[in-house]
Amino acid sequence: MTDLKAAAPSKVPWPPIVYLLAIVAAAALGMLYPLPWITEPLSDLLYAAGWLALVGVVAIYYSAMQTLKRAKTTIRPDRPSEHLVTSGAFSFTRNPIYFANTVLMIAVGLITANVWFIFLAVIAAYATQKLAIVPEEKHLQARFGKKYIDYTKKVRRWI
Repeated sequence: MTDLKAAAPSKVPWPPIVYLLAIVAAAALGMLYPLPWITEPLSDLLYAAGWLALVGVVAIYYSAMQTLKRAKTTIRPDRPSEHLVTSGAFSFTRNPIYFANTVLMIAVGLITANVWFIFLAVIAAYATQKLAIVPEEKHLQARFGKKYIDYTKKVRRWI
């Protein structure tokens, strides 16, 4: 029987696969079957909001990567965690990189006026939760026990 503490949460790095497929599908669908977009002046506000969200995504990515690097633990979703990380971006969401991936897709949708990015961002987030987050949570609970349970009581899964 596999030791749950040492085992990786998944054999497949699902999140990058899911988000890459969603981005490719959104781009293709946007070209083949463009959906109507909101007209000015609201479209201009959404465009600006998309760029602001993009800046936020960069900040979240940077914080998450730096925090994982300082903790000397893996960023890879198919590798076991060495340490429980609860600071930086992980202090406001348990999944800052997945959250940033979702916001990135929404931001691109707002900037490019492609509704498919927004629609598929929600689907990608749902798929990521089922394929990656739930197994990761089981892995972290097995590995870090009460410390992880206490963390889940303080910090939400997404936001």
